[in-house]
Amino acid sequence: MTDPAVPHTGDHVRHTTGDHVLSITLNRPEALNALTPAQRDEIVRLLSEASASADVRAIVLTGTGRGFCAGADLRATATTTAAPAAGDVARTLRTGAQRLIAAVLDCEKPVIAAVNGTAAGLGAHLAFACDLVLAAESARFIEVFVRRGLVPDAGGAYLLPRLIGPQRAKELMFFGDALTSADAERLGLVNRVVPDADLDKTARAWAERLATGPTRALALTKQLVNASLDADRATAFAAEAAAQEINMTTADAQEGVRSFVERRSPAYRGH
Repeated sequence: MTDPAVPHTGDHVRHTTGDHVLSITLNRPEALNALTPAQRDEIVRLLSEASASADVRAIVLTGTGRGFCAGADLRATATTTAAPAAGDVARTLRTGAQRLIAAVLDCEKPVIAAVNGTAAGLGAHLAFACDLVLAAESARFIEVFVRRGLVPDAGGAYLLPRLIGPQRAKELMFFGDALTSADAERLGLVNRVVPDADLDKTARAWAERLATGPTRALALTKQLVNASLDADRATAFAAEAAAQEINMTTADAQEGVRSFVERRSPAYRGH
């Protein structure tokens, strides 16, 4: 058990660590938590550090106010009418939104999205990239790009077809209609919808349960599942065998087998 959670508060990203759970909270409620480059880079940093930290074994990502994340903050670019130079947009995406989504997908600890309100554009894809998605009843998911005359970015055209199939993904992206939390759950984009008042409590309970689990086995399982979406059967089977070989060298795997033989609950330490 770690010390009680001690907050570290930045201007727009708050984070606390306690009981092996890292909580990351977007904190620009007046802008529905639209992400600035500085916020985005801070989240990437926190996820990278969490991957390497033995003290962090699960992560919760949420927002304050009525929005989970309304997407990228476009105010800085909306004031100019000049066309961007060749390659600038692609470079910005690679080092910005795509880097953020990759940081979630590649994080070695399970990441739970606790979607407290509107998740639009980049914000929706940030939630969908997480390993588990909890949504408040008031949450809404919007593929807002078409409303702005834009192509989906932040990995949306990669994530959505893998989660709900190409036809459903196109429907969401072509029309840009708001999707209720109940509809998102029905489509398989959300694991569970809970009353608004229960969101934080449920997310914390899930995270604490994951934080007491076999951390390395969870990391390898996440890697296997994510990689399987782009692999043929032979490659997936080979990756599974390799992951099993690696995991059997961990103390938690040995504890799991030993506890089964001894007919007791396992006590995992995360290594």
